[in-house]
Amino acid sequence: MSRSRQPPLVTGISPNEGIPWTKVTIRGENLGTGPTDLIGLTICGHNCLLTAEWMSASKIVCRVGQAKNDKGDIIVTTKSGGKGTSTVSFKLLKPEKIGLLDQSAVWVDEMNYYDMRTDRNKGIPPLSLRPANPLGIEIEKSKFPQKDLEILFPGMSADFTSENFSAAWYLIENHSTTSFEQLKMAVTNLKRQANKKSEGSLAYVKGGLSTFFEAQDALSAIHQKLEADGTEKVEGSMTQKLENVLNRASNTADTLFQEVLGRKDKADSTRNALNVLQRFKFLFNLPLNIERNIQKGDYDVVINDYEKAKSLFGKTEVQVFKKYYAEVETRIEALRELLLAKLLETPSTLHDQKRYIRYLSDLHAPGDPAWQCIGAQHRWILQLMHSCKEGYVQDLKGTAGLHSPMLDLDNDTRPLVLGPLSQTASLKRGSSFQSGRDDTWRYKTPHRVAFVEKLTKLVLSQLPNFWKLWISYVNGSLFSETAEKSGQIERSKNVRQRQNDFKKMIQEVMQCLVKLIRGALLPLSIPECGVRQYGGWEVKSELSGQWLAHVIQTIRLTYESLTALEIPNDMLQTIQDLILDLRVRCVMVTLQHTAEEIKRLAEKEDWIIDNEGLTSLPYQFEQCIVHSLQSLKGVLECKPGEASVFQQPKTQEEVCQLSINIMQIFIYCLEQLSTKPDADVDTTHLSVDVSSPDLFGSIHEDFSLTSEQRLLIVLSNCCYLERHTFLNIAEHFEKHNFQGIEKITQVSMASLKELDQRLFENYIELKADPIVGSLEPGIYAGYFDWKDCLPPTGVRNYLKEALVNIIAVHAEVFTISKELVPRVLSKVVEAVSEELSRLMQCVSSFSKNGALQARLEICALRDTVAVHLTPESKSSFKQALEALPQLSSGADKKLLEELLNKFKSSMHLQLTCFQAASSTMMKT
Repeated sequence: MSRSRQPPLVTGISPNEGIPWTKVTIRGENLGTGPTDLIGLTICGHNCLLTAEWMSASKIVCRVGQAKNDKGDIIVTTKSGGKGTSTVSFKLLKPEKIGLLDQSAVWVDEMNYYDMRTDRNKGIPPLSLRPANPLGIEIEKSKFPQKDLEILFPGMSADFTSENFSAAWYLIENHSTTSFEQLKMAVTNLKRQANKKSEGSLAYVKGGLSTFFEAQDALSAIHQKLEADGTEKVEGSMTQKLENVLNRASNTADTLFQEVLGRKDKADSTRNALNVLQRFKFLFNLPLNIERNIQKGDYDVVINDYEKAKSLFGKTEVQVFKKYYAEVETRIEALRELLLAKLLETPSTLHDQKRYIRYLSDLHAPGDPAWQCIGAQHRWILQLMHSCKEGYVQDLKGTAGLHSPMLDLDNDTRPLVLGPLSQTASLKRGSSFQSGRDDTWRYKTPHRVAFVEKLTKLVLSQLPNFWKLWISYVNGSLFSETAEKSGQIERSKNVRQRQNDFKKMIQEVMQCLVKLIRGALLPLSIPECGVRQYGGWEVKSELSGQWLAHVIQTIRLTYESLTALEIPNDMLQTIQDLILDLRVRCVMVTLQHTAEEIKRLAEKEDWIIDNEGLTSLPYQFEQCIVHSLQSLKGVLECKPGEASVFQQPKTQEEVCQLSINIMQIFIYCLEQLSTKPDADVDTTHLSVDVSSPDLFGSIHEDFSLTSEQRLLIVLSNCCYLERHTFLNIAEHFEKHNFQGIEKITQVSMASLKELDQRLFENYIELKADPIVGSLEPGIYAGYFDWKDCLPPTGVRNYLKEALVNIIAVHAEVFTISKELVPRVLSKVVEAVSEELSRLMQCVSSFSKNGALQARLEICALRDTVAVHLTPESKSSFKQALEALPQLSSGADKKLLEELLNKFKSSMHLQLTCFQAASSTMMKT
């Protein structure tokens, strides 16, 4: 907080040397507004406040007190200005001591004696003044106890005016630590004082000769007064006669020496003129000296000379002096104009600005040069910012067709670690996944990013000096300490009025910075009226999320640097709003770019599966999202004073929708892969895990995936996505403080399950329909009739064919994913059992042999696929058996059991897959 006035400044003291108690006149500037404002006055380190008389703001009269220092400054302290400084010093002389009985040629002034021990004034008569130091050296009081001295010197005293004076006591008390050399000097002083007394009246008269002349003049004046009062009417007065004689002698002398005296007067006149020229040559040579010093740049010398001339001849009535002083003022006015022009010249350093302002302050320049400089600097900063933008815009237009200053992200690949893939599979894949993500900038920095870096660097290079200039303006350190008090008071009044204006300047700079950055990076946030001034970037492509993150970091560092200048936060709020908008935009762009990358994942599907029936696609999808979120880590993190990216409901909804869109795009990719025509599938690099069972019955070097196999692979990936990938992604979203994660997961899961169900139904339709369609023709092959048939000898071929087809489905599914086997076979068995039940219920009547044959085939099928039976298939088998007549005799039951055992024994090898599945399920 700045004071309302400038500190006091002492520029002169008269006399500038003297003995203690000498009366001095102190002159200077800002010496207080009144007696009560003066709270401190020290000369050579001694407090002289008690003897000070405040005369005016530029004059104080006081007496110099006893001081330890021989020479020192005059320091004035006031309430309004604080502790001041001094450009002059006072030399304290050792007084020639005058004793009580010593002769003196001058009158010893009676004064109030200042007692240092009690810090109080004591009015005491001259006769009671303490005698001087007899030895003439510095007294150093000892710490020897007074009682011990009284015991050591009984009846004696250390006072040398006492009859019982003891020199030893005096020396112990006052000079116990004095060196021998100083004591020798004391002896010399004593001898000198003794010699001075022995010289008698002659020395006294020599020392006071001027006093005798003054006394003679006084006596003459008294005599004239007495004569005038007592004898003016008496003729023949002695005084009158003497006057007549003197007048006649004077007239006679004038007559005799008139010519000589005339030449003498002319010589005296010439001599006086030369003396005036010599005496006042400072003023007469000053105009030329000012011009020379201005050319040299010695402005301090010019100002000091001007101040001196102003104090000496500023109010002169002598015409010659007035004429020359007017010439000085003319050159000083030209200097003011020159300094003001240099002050307003840009660019310039803060040091030069302060220097010119101080010069103008010393020269009492009209107006407020400091504020003019602040205004000019403000306009210069704004001009630099707009010029920076125009330069980059023109450069972009001139070089737009030469290169693309963007990141090459289209061909970006991510490192793929496929988990439990076999060594063989990895080798066969070759180098398709060996190129990791390249995070280096492949091309030069985009123009808009380079512009933001340049713009922020420009602001950080100019604004600190601009802010420091204002702080110096507020606290008054810009102005010279010798400036006029009235000018300082006027400036202090203007500071409060200027605060609002300066605040608007800072806000204008901040708004210009923000709008220029918005015009480059967020053009839609600029009103139409400001597009021409702050926009103009004719770019078709948007910056990537990585470049936006880089820009955000740059602006954050700029904000931290501006905060370090102690600029109020309300002036920097627009930068915080810009950072928030850029963070939101960076998140949006990154998610949109991630969606584009997800679209291209289908092209990277190589159909290479591991033991779990998975390709690398789910992992690639998860890693793509993880990398995108990691790139947003710094953007989503809230720095001090920043708000959350997701604080606005609209932003939450948009981010949530983009996240859902990413998930659904990948689901769509899976659907496209499942329905891709066979001709579009490249299987030249296809490989399988050698540790898995025999795939597809037998493996040939040159084979291709069928649509059913692709369906199974996509179904396997869907299952993994549902159980692991989508949940992992939800955790990553939550880790990065995304909102609406439950909605994202719910919608994504629903879409995934819908695709899974649709693909599963397509596969079941492809596999179950041929088996179901072959049952009825197989049953009635050879004109078979349930009413008229031979006794059963075993299971007929149609059922064996159906089982072989089911086994083929089992083999195909098992090759891709063991986990899909129960799900697929259960549905196939349901379809077969349902069809078999329908066919049995359609038979009008069975003969005994027909019923036994039908029960044999139904039981054979049911027992074979028992491990894959569901409540629906069990119900279908039950309905089929209920449609048959019951076995009446034990022989039929025994025959049925024998035929079933025979069937199971003969097809033991084919039915092993069902037994393996059964044992596996029992283990689990």
